[in-house]
Amino acid sequence: MVERLSASKAVITISGLHGTGKSTYAEALSKDLGLRHVSAGRLFRRLAEEKGLSLRDLTFQAVKSRKIDSLVDAEIKKEAEKGGVVVDGLLSAWMAGENAWVKVYLYASDEARFKRIARRDGETVEQARKSTLERERVERARYKKFYGIDLEDLTVYDIVLNTELFPLKSSLKLLSSIIKEYLKFKLKEADGIVSAGSRKSMHQKNRKRSGKTMRGSGHHRQKLRPRNRT
Repeated sequence: MVERLSASKAVITISGLHGTGKSTYAEALSKDLGLRHVSAGRLFRRLAEEKGLSLRDLTFQAVKSRKIDSLVDAEIKKEAEKGGVVVDGLLSAWMAGENAWVKVYLYASDEARFKRIARRDGETVEQARKSTLERERVERARYKKFYGIDLEDLTVYDIVLNTELFPLKSSLKLLSSIIKEYLKFKLKEADGIVSAGSRKSMHQKNRKRSGKTMRGSGHHRQKLRPRNRT
């Protein structure tokens, strides 16, 4: 039996460099689509707090050992397997893998990213620029070393959105509309597969039933045949 898909089981991944709006968009989309929201960045920050480390120190520690990333990766994979979730994170598209229905990449210029990060973290734009570029340099090397992933390769994504193109509300409306249309298409396509599968299954059952009937009829006819008299 082919299982029917449901929009409530959808898995959406939101990726992008720091300051592109991953968590903001993921949280808004999760509410709009009625899905859970899981953030790799927040998981990483929580891990830093538990270890009593700054985000910068944990980032440099992660270069030496894959164990730190593995903890976050395992959580993301588990949530994606459950379904019904919007996951944001640099590697969310890769970690969700085949479980992802739609993979989104958010883009913004460095200037816009550094300004957003400065506002969020309460620091100067120059401080945000320096810390972000250093963090991303370490992350690129780390992901290449442990995963063989090139963060600049966008071929894995279904949608690439420039978050500077429109105001936040308009960008969210646009992205949500595209994803909803895709989900409708995917569910309609899946229903067609299920219907075809059901028809095929019914046809096979009817053939088996018909075969049994024919074999049975032949048996009875053979019993009713008169014996040749000699």
